[in-house]
Amino acid sequence: MTEKEYNESTSALIIVSGSVQGVGYRYFIAHAARELGIKGYAENLFNGNVEIMAEGRREFIEELIKRAKTGNGYSRVSSAKVEWLDFNNKYDNFEIR
Repeated sequence: MTEKEYNESTSALIIVSGSVQGVGYRYFIAHAARELGIKGYAENLFNGNVEIMAEGRREFIEELIKRAKTGNGYSRVSSAKVEWLDFNNKYDNFEIR
């Protein structure tokens, strides 16, 4: 990957599984995303997972993924599946759904 590609804007859909609901995980992710300048959302899914949609510079999304895998101390992440997508500039901020 070239440096230009690394710094370009992109999108990622991240599905996090484990003990990630009811432990402040989405708030942890929202704080990290806002700190990194990432837009999108974090949402609880019915199956107990958390879905994160992230738009921004690839290097910052990769940092968010690292933090998502680590969790906030109350959560226990068993996996984080990432699907890279085209950048759509669809979101104005990062929200918790």
